[in-house]
Amino acid sequence: MKRIAVIPGDGVGPEVVRESVNVLAYIAEQDPSISFAFDYFPWGTDHYLRTGEMMPQDGLDALRHHDAILFGAVGSPRVKDHITLRNLLFRIRLGFDQYVNLRPIRLLPGVPTPLGGATSRDIDMIFVREGTEGEYAGAGDFLFPGTSRETALQTAVFSRLGTERVIRWTFELARREGRSVTSVSKGNALQYSGVLWDRVFDEVAAEYPDVATRRLLVDAAAMFMVREPRRFEIVVASNLYADILTDLGAGIMGGMGLAASASLNPERRFPSTFEPIHGSAPDIKGAGRVNPIGSIWSAALMLDHLGYPQWGRRVVQAIERTVASPRTRTADLGGTASTGAVGEAVVTALAELAAEPEGAAAS
Repeated sequence: MKRIAVIPGDGVGPEVVRESVNVLAYIAEQDPSISFAFDYFPWGTDHYLRTGEMMPQDGLDALRHHDAILFGAVGSPRVKDHITLRNLLFRIRLGFDQYVNLRPIRLLPGVPTPLGGATSRDIDMIFVREGTEGEYAGAGDFLFPGTSRETALQTAVFSRLGTERVIRWTFELARREGRSVTSVSKGNALQYSGVLWDRVFDEVAAEYPDVATRRLLVDAAAMFMVREPRRFEIVVASNLYADILTDLGAGIMGGMGLAASASLNPERRFPSTFEPIHGSAPDIKGAGRVNPIGSIWSAALMLDHLGYPQWGRRVVQAIERTVASPRTRTADLGGTASTGAVGEAVVTALAELAAEPEGAAAS
């Protein structure tokens, strides 16, 4: 029995999480070796407006003994973004030392991309984002607040420990996958944090002579993601840079509604979090228009993490079949299907895959 903490959160979060839970429940019905217990936590903006807290003070303790966390979205126009994000999602990421943020960027067959002429072979990369340090570490202060001298200090934190462990994890992934690693930093302008990142990357790379590497400045990386996306296979970058570049990646793979993520504690001392990256989208909340694919893909990453990679692969195959047809795409991909219809289509595709001869799905 795997215990899954479900935090639907704000906006469209409950709508996309519902479809992911349906997919996981279907898998448990089909495979007697898998069972899930879903524990729901009603944390988010509504909870904040009632209690003054995005999550209870003992919230991490309530989550600690779960096998994974399925997260919807956070954010609302009723509360400042730095309050909603830092006091819920960031509190979980930092509290549970989720230092690897994994984000697949793939152009799925049949999905339109703004990069004219690009194919699925051109856009197929994995971003490994450092998840606990950098500009998002939360170190800083306001000096002389409310005066003409008001100054904001936002201190980027780059430690050798934090930098080396995420880079080493990336090289291990690249070795297993047989892919190259690109490091993204800004060492020419950031003479401390950027230089440390580049130095540690070179040191770790020397231990993996079988893995091809390159280094890019973040501005050049943004350009090449648009002009030559095929050069990227596995990318490792700091918290801020990878956050920005993966949104660009979501754009070139067809839209934010497709983008999945996993915030991992690789040592499994704490639960890891799985969530789409599209945000809460309050303007379409409750309309049944949000794309659930990013959330379902995140659930596939969760299946991989929980030790069910065969089901993770099958869910991704079901996603590919679903989005290949305009009839089972949501409006953001040029279709007319509702959120629920897309979720049902993924389950139908899973059933079709199970009925096919072994190996047919990969053809």
